[in-house]
Amino acid sequence: MSSEMVKESFADLLEESFGAQSSILGTVVKGTVISVDNDMALIDVGLKAEGRVALKEFGTAAEPANLQPGDTVEVFVERLEDRNGEAVLSRERAKREEAWTKLEESYAANERVNGSIFGRVKGGFTVDLGGAVAFLPGSQVDIRPVRDVTPLMNTPQPFQILKMDRSRGNIVVSRRAVLEETRAEQRSELIENLKEGMVLEGVVKNITDYGAFVDLGGVDGLLHVTDISWKRINHPSEVLTFGETVKVQVIRFNAETQRISLGMKQLEADPWEGVEAKYPLGAKFVGTVTNITDYGAFVELEPGIEGLVHVSEMSWTKKNVHPGKIISTSQEVEVMVLDIDPAKRRISLGIKQCLSNPWEDFAAQHPVGTEIEGEIKNITEFGLFVGLPGEIDGMVHMSDISWEKSPEEALGDFNKGDMVQAKVLDIDTDKERISLGIKQLASDPFADAMGEVKKGAVVTCVVSKVVDNGVEVLVNDAIPGFIRKADLSRDRSEQRPDRFAEGEKVDAKVTAIDKASRKLTLSIKAFEQAEEKEAMENYGSSDSGASLGDILGAALQRQQEGNKE
Repeated sequence: MSSEMVKESFADLLEESFGAQSSILGTVVKGTVISVDNDMALIDVGLKAEGRVALKEFGTAAEPANLQPGDTVEVFVERLEDRNGEAVLSRERAKREEAWTKLEESYAANERVNGSIFGRVKGGFTVDLGGAVAFLPGSQVDIRPVRDVTPLMNTPQPFQILKMDRSRGNIVVSRRAVLEETRAEQRSELIENLKEGMVLEGVVKNITDYGAFVDLGGVDGLLHVTDISWKRINHPSEVLTFGETVKVQVIRFNAETQRISLGMKQLEADPWEGVEAKYPLGAKFVGTVTNITDYGAFVELEPGIEGLVHVSEMSWTKKNVHPGKIISTSQEVEVMVLDIDPAKRRISLGIKQCLSNPWEDFAAQHPVGTEIEGEIKNITEFGLFVGLPGEIDGMVHMSDISWEKSPEEALGDFNKGDMVQAKVLDIDTDKERISLGIKQLASDPFADAMGEVKKGAVVTCVVSKVVDNGVEVLVNDAIPGFIRKADLSRDRSEQRPDRFAEGEKVDAKVTAIDKASRKLTLSIKAFEQAEEKEAMENYGSSDSGASLGDILGAALQRQQEGNKE
């Protein structure tokens, strides 16, 4: 064989040798462990030189590697020879390449992969997928925002690959997609088996002003604020917290709309059962003010049992004021049960009934006829309001102010703030009214002047005023009276008011007494007729034939003779 042929064969073999070596560069090959020294393993992969790989690449922190000479392992050939003349091998890269291959198969088949969250980076987390590192965006961690991901760290769990690019070494995964898929399966199963009355456990997902949404495991239910507790709750956050696990009962379920109404209080005993026996009418209890409105206040007698104290039942004396000016929220008050309706779950309570009635106290201490002193609190068109002990008022009607003056004139003599003396005329505790009188402190001049004056009596009166339709007179210098024109004389021709003069004395008969107007109605005509009748009876008869003039003349003569004797 010529030397040229030998050179050509050697060149082919050398090229073949280098070609074979270069073909395994950047690939995963099988090698044999030659020796293990300290923390490094010497591995032969069929190259000119062996390579060294750190033992930690063959194990984990939880399970260190246990390699022995002669063991076969897979490694990644990074370089054929370094500056020390050794091959550069990597077990980590081998794992990664192996993992990428499997991940690509799972990604193509849309299958879940297992991994562990091991680190936090900007915008999300890093996940170990059996050697390959993937990125988990923060929005893909859970269905709802997670405040603390510590429990999820270093815990094997399934993920869904959203995107991967082997050339760039980029993998994006989602834990949320797995949860949503599982949630959908659970939702279908739950909806299929859901019935009213079922008791379930759920997680508080969201809290609003009107209630809370509870995740039952794939499906949400509404827990209304009125169904959280038997006692009054102003806002659900007073009882529930976000993420809290609660036990609830299905109250209503609409299979068509898939709306679920939940309740918590239904799992407790209803406090309204037997409420009439616990809170009998007229009984007194101590409760706590839970809410104040314009029309009253709600008082809690026990958790779940509240009664309304109407504003009219709060105070005996404070009228037309806001309840907030009488009591305050969280204040403990003594109340009396006034009415109860178990069907409507309503209890009417009263606060003032637990206090002494100031009108009854006043009546006991100041009976009718008692004289009292008080300040004029208000003046109206019909009378005076006088302040009395116990923060109550009594009223002096305008007609009870003066005997002599007209009511309007008498009312003008007083001012707000004046101190006045009055007499108790009447007390009505039911209507909360006290009638007072000022003029009753003195005797009635009309009654005093009347004396023996009665209807039918003949009196001597003085003309006080002459008017067109009659004559005004005074009886006993105090009692006003009136004689109508037709009653001025028995004789029609003498029925003229102008024949009388002021100051003139006349005799007349009382025909009517008007106590309301405090006036008398008198008649001279009736007096003359009575006098004539008496004369006829005493001095003559209809059968004697004597004339009226004869009878009156004889009567006058006898009267004169009697006077002489």
